[in-house]
Amino acid sequence: MQPQPDHGETSYRGSGRLTGRVALITGGDSGIGRAVALAFAREGADVAICHLPQEQADAEITGALIEQAGRRALLVAGDLRDEEFCTGLPQQCLTRLGGLDILVNNAAYQMSQPDGLTAISTGQFDRVMRTNLYGMFWLTKAVLPHLRAGASIVNTASVQAYKPSPHLLDYAMTKAAIVAFTQGLAQQLAPQGIRVNAVAPGPVWTPLIPATMDEEKVAHFGEQSPLGRPAQPAEMAPAYVFLASPEASYITGEIVNATGGTPLP
Repeated sequence: MQPQPDHGETSYRGSGRLTGRVALITGGDSGIGRAVALAFAREGADVAICHLPQEQADAEITGALIEQAGRRALLVAGDLRDEEFCTGLPQQCLTRLGGLDILVNNAAYQMSQPDGLTAISTGQFDRVMRTNLYGMFWLTKAVLPHLRAGASIVNTASVQAYKPSPHLLDYAMTKAAIVAFTQGLAQQLAPQGIRVNAVAPGPVWTPLIPATMDEEKVAHFGEQSPLGRPAQPAEMAPAYVFLASPEASYITGEIVNATGGTPLP
């Protein structure tokens, strides 16, 4: 990518807000996931990331950043569209890292279709739904028996949940569902002392953008935000740190908007 995304490699400074915690981040090999993994590690957490097998090289870069922060890294290759993979993922964290305190459901897939609904194939629709929703559902369900009071789940929603772009219709549908999942699950788990929140990013400069949009859209990506530019992944990470930390102990069912000024409900 040109320019290269900023994940906070030279800027993020931790202050021990997640010391002793173990976090699992889906889609942690690049983009927002990498920035969150780096920030969590610098805040004192051991971090497991899951990633597609073909993204091994990127995952190893994230793993190196975690280890450079003095924390343990666990890299797990697999596909969240596979229920068996999702079901077995928490046990790997327990076995290799000794626990699990934070789940970040961040992995997602999108594909721009300027020609609208009729251009969205069943194959694309299935991939978007299974990656963005089924994987989150299966993994969260598998993680719950291992979480204790004080644990936190942070989901990645999107400005698309509230202001859907016509060319990202199926993707926007999943992000709206994530908002409902977050708010509903937060109420279910509140009696157990487990908090569930989400971050709703606006345009963020991640590999997903040039990989799924045409050159014209990429050239002007993010200009629609009031700040007039896309965010860097490093600018999203502090919201995830806050929601995962004890500082947010009375916050659950919340969607933190990080949209560059675009007003959301």
